[in-house]
Amino acid sequence: MSTPSPNSTPTALLLSLPPSILCSIDLLSFTTTPHFHGIKSIPTGYHFIFTSETTSHSIRDGFWFHIPPAPQTSIPNTPPPPLIVRKWDPTTGSLRAIDDPESHRNQLAGLWEKGLTPYRQSASKDAEVEEERGDWAQLTGHITSRVLSHLTQNEEWKITSASCAVGDRDEIPGLTAAEVGEEEQELGVLGIDLKRTWREGAVGRERTEAATDRSWALGDVVKRWREEGEEWGDVVLGQMEVCFLMVLTVANWSCLEEWKRIVGLVLTCKRAVREREGWFATFLGVLRRQMERCEDVEGGLFDMSDEGGGLLKGLLRGFKRTLGQVFGKGEGEDVKEEIEALEDFLKREYGWELGDDFVRKGMLELEDGERVEVEMEEMEGEDERGEYAPVVVGLDES
Repeated sequence: MSTPSPNSTPTALLLSLPPSILCSIDLLSFTTTPHFHGIKSIPTGYHFIFTSETTSHSIRDGFWFHIPPAPQTSIPNTPPPPLIVRKWDPTTGSLRAIDDPESHRNQLAGLWEKGLTPYRQSASKDAEVEEERGDWAQLTGHITSRVLSHLTQNEEWKITSASCAVGDRDEIPGLTAAEVGEEEQELGVLGIDLKRTWREGAVGRERTEAATDRSWALGDVVKRWREEGEEWGDVVLGQMEVCFLMVLTVANWSCLEEWKRIVGLVLTCKRAVREREGWFATFLGVLRRQMERCEDVEGGLFDMSDEGGGLLKGLLRGFKRTLGQVFGKGEGEDVKEEIEALEDFLKREYGWELGDDFVRKGMLELEDGERVEVEMEEMEGEDERGEYAPVVVGLDES
């Protein structure tokens, strides 16, 4: 196998970066040194680079880019591989695009050996590299140019820690966006409203069913955003993937809210599970891979403790119960297999139990030998007891 050389592989040239700042490509983070000028041998696919002036929790500024598959070498006049060029702007503390990236291609030869770090290299003289877990290709399997353009709302696919969707922004009366530091480009979301999951004009039983089975709402989101030639629901999976990665890399709070809305919508569907079994199996596979990576950032960006993970655990427990209701023996094997794989991981890593065979009441033996009866109040919502018990309401004719 030949050794890569200048103009033989896709490269990201990062000019004028100051030393000792945090830089990252995909899930590989490192601290820059004076010799670092970029990254070479970048593989095919969608990638994300961000910088931060400090390694602490300061604002992170990043951008996505795409490396297309390399053309066949037998094609005459084959163009050189992609060259991504960004230059550090000290006034904004971020990398900015330049007008003519190709004009910098002649710099690659002089930087190739000592100034450019190979993609996914575990150690380098030019950067203090910290290899993080995670298969980037699997985590970006449904991301497309269209998804990135919609989420970032700009042609450069730029996003920062402070970027925010309109619906997620706190409105402060009497203050402008500039005064509260909200001048960032707004994020584009899918318009999921978990408080209204029925069609306009729905009344009575239809509205009640749509509130407890959000299949119509999921289908409506797919219908609104799906383009001709796209697989059913791919835009939802793509949005889920890019939002998760923006939480993981730049700690974007608004992307976390969108991720929660997507997960909350999908895991509360019933009718659609039988109609789109394969899609739901794919969704669970995506979710499992994300849960396997959610501790990649120091301290974890997702609180997976019993208290912090209550929302997700409750959704998964309810979804597993749904599978038992909509599928008989020998049915829905693909989606059942995926929920079991996800449950095995969560049980192994966090001690989660997604089944209904939990104990709410029992006898506890104290240190002095005395036995007392105890009841777990935090489990009331799981078996619909206490304040969570269903209520029958009688309605008169009026």
